[in-house]
Amino acid sequence: MIDPSALQALAAVQSHGSVVRAAEALGYSPSAVSQQIKKLERQTGVALLERHGRGVLITSSGRALADYGRRMRADLEALQSTLLAEPGEPHGTLQVVAFSTGCRGLMGPVLGRITAEGTDLQLRVTCDDPREAVARVAEGKADLGLVHDWNSVPLAVPENLELEWLCVDVADLLVRDDHALAGRAAVQPGDLLDEIWVSTPQGAICNEALLKLHADLGRVPDIRVYDDDFATHIALVEQGVAVALVPRLGRPVLPPGVVVVPVVGPTPARQVGVVHRRTMAESPGVRHIVALLRDAAARAVPNDS
Repeated sequence: MIDPSALQALAAVQSHGSVVRAAEALGYSPSAVSQQIKKLERQTGVALLERHGRGVLITSSGRALADYGRRMRADLEALQSTLLAEPGEPHGTLQVVAFSTGCRGLMGPVLGRITAEGTDLQLRVTCDDPREAVARVAEGKADLGLVHDWNSVPLAVPENLELEWLCVDVADLLVRDDHALAGRAAVQPGDLLDEIWVSTPQGAICNEALLKLHADLGRVPDIRVYDDDFATHIALVEQGVAVALVPRLGRPVLPPGVVVVPVVGPTPARQVGVVHRRTMAESPGVRHIVALLRDAAARAVPNDS
């Protein structure tokens, strides 16, 4: 009998490219993953991995088994989310990965609704970058991901995930009230070339959106501070240290000395959406949370925002 957990280990090696990275993804030690693969080789009588330099390559038999293991896991997940669930009665625990402002602006209201409803459904929410959220949901480490996709930085979504867009979230320029741009009705990217910026860390999607805003003009923004918390951005704007590009969703009440200036030509904006595995589409819990997120998004970001 082939061990399903060994199939999962083999599929992880194929997805991540090495035993070490597969072990990190599964939360096991590399030796435990190697033992699972060796056990699977004994059970099947075929070689599944071959040495290649310091790493390994998966054989054609290994690829076939890994593909079968993924299909088997998807079938079991679909069975659990439909036939074994009571229709209309969301219950259990769902793991959610959300970006920080989405956690404040959308997940907070959703958690409040669940508490008020008194349903037997619990959420465990972790904040992380949308790319990491997509990866965790695709690999089965989370059930739902709250993600965003800037109009200048596409978000790649694997085929085994279903994505529903919830709203469009616009980002504004924030400056101190004595800044030269504070009295403008709107600014264009060309007006921002000589500014000093605070930004999210390098590689973050919001940082890439700021870079793209300048790249079209052949310039690199002068970023002096990198911080992943927009509350820090607002504080630095208030102190006159820098200007910032901050989305509206989840944005706290601004201090009296901080002014909002819209950016046009183009307007920086991001689509906010939720992803889950296609095999979980009929899960009462997943369907309920998606519906609550849809309602929270409509309230948080009206159509005229």
